[in-house]
Amino acid sequence: MPPTPASAPSQTDVVIQGIKRMITSGDLVPGSRLPIEKDLAETLAVSRGSLREGVRALAMIGVLETRQGAGTYVTSLDPNLLLAPMGFMVDLQSPANSAHLQSVRRVLETEAVARAATRISDAELVEAARVLDAIEPAAFADSVSDHEAVMEADIAFHRIIARASQNPALEALIEALASRTVRARLWRAISDGGAVRETQREHRAILAELVAREPERARIRMATHLLAVEEFMDAHDPADAGSETDAQ
Repeated sequence: MPPTPASAPSQTDVVIQGIKRMITSGDLVPGSRLPIEKDLAETLAVSRGSLREGVRALAMIGVLETRQGAGTYVTSLDPNLLLAPMGFMVDLQSPANSAHLQSVRRVLETEAVARAATRISDAELVEAARVLDAIEPAAFADSVSDHEAVMEADIAFHRIIARASQNPALEALIEALASRTVRARLWRAISDGGAVRETQREHRAILAELVAREPERARIRMATHLLAVEEFMDAHDPADAGSETDAQ
């Protein structure tokens, strides 16, 4: 039998690919206004209805923005904006996949901390130290009473490192994953009495390597730190996370 020909792309796909080519070729740059609807539809050889559908799809993923009464523009194309839909994908993952997401996070953050070790500013080091200093009394208290504050400090510390990597795409990917594994990390902090104290020690060790500008040692410290969380997730039933964190 003769091979079945590939199905032709829809007109909406033609619009999406056409506008993407205009951006990648430099015909449209961040902040550019798209040609008027009639002209762009003729250029792409599509109907105005299909053009609108394609524009809406690109707006949903952060490539275009429509300004009421002013037309449609290319966004800043900032990685945080373009990678935001990844966060939606992560949100759809079942609790059983938390350890998988944490594994990916570990890969990304070990790279980020190694980069940060040679790029982090003195001001960022001071900021990271301030975050850890603020949470020190709570971390080493006999009983941790404010797990939310501890988790906020954890998030702030890791964000400083991601930012210091000076790789916006890497920073955006880490944010998409880290902010969505908070529930599982909070679960560990609540259910494992020594986890908060150990996390604080590990954060201090990571900071020490950043201060010393030791990328490989920083990488090892971060990997060890995140692997502990990953192993906890692997060893416990994800269904328990909701009931324990909701009870706080």
